[in-house]
Amino acid sequence: MTPYFGMRSQRLIAGLLVAITAFSIEQFADAQEAPKNFVMHAAPKPVAAISFVDSQGKQRSLSEFKNKVVLLNIWATWCVPCRREMPALDRLKIALGGVDFDVVPLSIDRGGIDVVKKFFVEVRIQKLAMYLDSSGKATRELSALGIPTTLLIDRKGREIGRLIGPAEWDSPEIVEFIKRVISKDHAAQSLKGPKSAAVPPSGNLSLNAPADHTNSNKQP
Repeated sequence: MTPYFGMRSQRLIAGLLVAITAFSIEQFADAQEAPKNFVMHAAPKPVAAISFVDSQGKQRSLSEFKNKVVLLNIWATWCVPCRREMPALDRLKIALGGVDFDVVPLSIDRGGIDVVKKFFVEVRIQKLAMYLDSSGKATRELSALGIPTTLLIDRKGREIGRLIGPAEWDSPEIVEFIKRVISKDHAAQSLKGPKSAAVPPSGNLSLNAPADHTNSNKQP
């Protein structure tokens, strides 16, 4: 006869494996359903600990955005495709920005933050924050071979996808895709496996003995 504790452990492990397998299938589905030119990685990749300054000249870090899904867009005001897609990124931030998602536009303009401020005023950016790395160091550390380059980063700060070139960021296709990523990333964070009740040592409770659920809702 299999001990009660052994069967419960086997069931918990089996359930967890099913959940992990289901999540892996969803990741594969995301890769298949990704918008054009968006490459989803088979497994999350580490992201370099880059730093930059904000519109006030304060030193900032990408690590500050952990616990959010982040769309990191590397751009410059002298890049024509970058200029064209910035309003769409702003609309994406308006549509989805919040506690679960953020758009981080990182300019590599050597002219300083005032160049970025002037451009944002010209195209009437409403919600996007301004970030600058005039040294271009972040571009090298993130292996961005050209701009615009956009990284999709999960809540743990890992790169899960990348798009090289411009995109219609506020298109229904991309908005729905990012919504799915946010939802599934949140589910992955919550996936810790079922909580098992305390079980007496094997031998004190047999397979046929009913479990006592009288105090199952009480805190220890």
